[in-house]
Amino acid sequence: MGAAFGRAMTAGTVAAAVAGGVYRALRTRPRPRGLRTNYAGRTVDLYAGPAAALGAAAGTAVLPLPARTRCAAALAVLAAGGCGAYDDLVGADDPRRGFRAHLGALRDGEVTSGAVKLFGIGAAGLAAGALLKERPVDRMLAAVVIAGTAHLVNLTDVRPGAAATAVLALGAPGLPVGLAAAPMGAVTALVADDLGERTMLGDTGVHALGAALGVAIVAGRGRAGLLAHAAGLVAAAAYGDRISRLVRVLSER
Repeated sequence: MGAAFGRAMTAGTVAAAVAGGVYRALRTRPRPRGLRTNYAGRTVDLYAGPAAALGAAAGTAVLPLPARTRCAAALAVLAAGGCGAYDDLVGADDPRRGFRAHLGALRDGEVTSGAVKLFGIGAAGLAAGALLKERPVDRMLAAVVIAGTAHLVNLTDVRPGAAATAVLALGAPGLPVGLAAAPMGAVTALVADDLGERTMLGDTGVHALGAALGVAIVAGRGRAGLLAHAAGLVAAAAYGDRISRLVRVLSER
């Protein structure tokens, strides 16, 4: 247990250092880019997103785990972050939200940034699952868990600090595995500025952090555990509006 805790601490520390360093470097740019208006009408940047993604990826890279596991984590985190970044850049003014809206647009022949994100993160989940598991059923369940966890964290990103809190809460049970320490460390370095409404994680950050948590879940679970998590995440996606509304209400108390 002591060795596992030490590995987790190392991963978290590296993730926090990289995330914090990238964020500070981006904020020193003379011409800030990607500024957004948050729910309260305040102008914030999106620098926490790429900082979180790179921090989480770096934290997983230093863990003494099999190469396939570390590759799966890096693939899932960076691909999910990349898909999220595309949505941040291209889909900022698109009012459509949720799977149904983007799939409906796809049926009409329009490929939205949300659809790119949906299928891109799903494909990354499949690729990561293939690295983490041997049997086809387990690989499919792994893909659902990785993509579903990324979506779940996105559902909580409705107020400053809400997604960061979700990452810490979801990651805490997986600390003994070590992988969960990376997204937790990355978000810890950024949460103060997120709460202070100077930055936001955006789709880039929340999807990267969620994918990292998904990999941590997959790496530490057998088929029964994967099935239970997958079922819960599918249910969460089906009731996504209610989850976002609940997080919004709790954040305003």
